Formats: sequence, C-alpha cells, structure tokens
Amino acid sequence: MISFQIQAKYRLANRSKIKVWLNNIIKEEGVKTGTITYLLINDKEMLVYNQQFLQHDTLTDVITFKNEDGNKISGDIVISIERIYENAEKYKVLFTNELYRVMAHGLLHLLAYNDKSNKEAKEIRKKENYYLGKIS
Repeated sequence: MISFQIQAKYRLANRSKIKVWLNNIIKEEGVKTGTITYLLINDKEMLVYNQQFLQHDTLTDVITFKNEDGNKISGDIVISIERIYENAEKYKVLFTNELYRVMAHGLLHLLAYNDKSNKEAKEIRKKENYYLGKIS
C-alpha cells in the first residue's frame, strides 16, 4: 500500500495515477508492495531529518528509510517540496516532472539501487528516466 502524508504547503494532485505508477515500478522490478509512505515536508523539517538520522547539516530533496517486511518492499520516503521547486527551476523542468523523478528516485533506493559511485548514479538516473517515461 502506498500512501501520502503532506505536511508542507502543497496539494498533491493525481494521487491515484501516481500510486498506480509507483506500484507498476515495484511490480516491474519483481518485488511485492508492502507499506510505503511518502512524506512531503518543507526544508526546515528536512534539515531536522538530516541532522537526526544522517548527522548531516545540509538540505536534500529526498531521504529514504527502508523497513523490513519479509519479501515485500516497505519504507518511508521523505521529500522536501521546497527542494523540488528549487531543483525544477534550476534544471528548467516542470515541478511535477521533478517531483515524479524524486518519487521514483526514493523508491529505487528502497529497491536497493544506490547512487554513491558514478556508475551507480548513472544506473539509477537511467532507471528514473525509464520509469518517468511510463507516467502520462
């Protein structure tokens, strides 16, 4: 089950479509869906998450927390809406495109994709682009 909790000043449209798309990513990766929560917050709250859980004193667009759930993929994906707005402007893309990219990116982390090395970063970006092509 995929759910959304919104604590930032933002209204998430097309929730049903997004859930179907995210579930299809999981299915295509050969895994079963457990409980996945997307938490949309502001930069101030994201900084607290970074400091408390990662000991980083910086902002980021997404943090992923994987929960063990047998053979199902489960976890929490925390996204800063303010970072998405800034990145969309920086990369000259639509806000929704950047949001979907980050949603897919967080999900791919739950699915054991990493981006620590250049090779891993290229692989996860390729997957993001592939799955972005599947949402209309």
